[in-house]
Amino acid sequence: MGAQVAVVTGGSRGVGEGIAVGLAEAGWTVHVSGRNTERLARTVDRIAEAGGRGVAHEVDHADDAAVQALVTGVAEAEGRLDLLVNNVWAGPRLNHANPEPLWERPLSDWDSLIGIGLRAHYVALHAAAPIMVGQGAGTIVNITSVGTRAYLHSTLYGISKAGLDKLTHDAALELRQHGVNVVSLWPGLVRTELLLKSGLDNIAGVPISDTETPELQGRVLARLVADEALPTLSGQALLTAELADQYGIEEPGGKPISPRLMFGGGPIFPPLA
Repeated sequence: MGAQVAVVTGGSRGVGEGIAVGLAEAGWTVHVSGRNTERLARTVDRIAEAGGRGVAHEVDHADDAAVQALVTGVAEAEGRLDLLVNNVWAGPRLNHANPEPLWERPLSDWDSLIGIGLRAHYVALHAAAPIMVGQGAGTIVNITSVGTRAYLHSTLYGISKAGLDKLTHDAALELRQHGVNVVSLWPGLVRTELLLKSGLDNIAGVPISDTETPELQGRVLARLVADEALPTLSGQALLTAELADQYGIEEPGGKPISPRLMFGGGPIFPPLA
């Protein structure tokens, strides 16, 4: 049996790059997509350095046909598709320190936050589902956030993340009889290059010192996909920090801190009925 195969959308930087590297550490073959070919090449180099095999795909995720071709093309080339990580995101510039109310934001915010941040994920899932149903196995992960339950960044940001979590829950219901799992992963505040360059000392009250590394997301996902308990978690929104604690994965500064209290605690959805 060869290496497991993943597609990570939006893998040219930030969380997507970290996920790709974390999976590569576990020996995965990782296909990454995005628009910046130079940055994608860097991700592929990092995948190889981490022990995996990486393949870059230049994709405009606003183009449904291009997203579908990415997913089906990888499955055809590799003969399998074990994991789809819906991570691509194209958000407008936001004022994290003092977010503007929705009526002061341009309507064009919808095009990126919903058109890319929600629609592109649905398109990729739509393409991956029949492939995984045919295999009788597979995992789909939607990268969402505490913005589903707590106000974060903007109204439209919350709408896009809540939509993704509902997509996770309902798709899991439809796919569970076929051996396919769907989960949402909620990173905490992630130590991306953009965040480190921002000059901020906190976002939404979360200190920059409490941030998670991008690579933690991939390390957690590699363990989650291998976890025999995964089918019991399908349909749920899972927090990176809590999974890391469960699997004994620590950051350089110690255990990552769960953002669950930011939304008052409790699950997003009950277990699948």
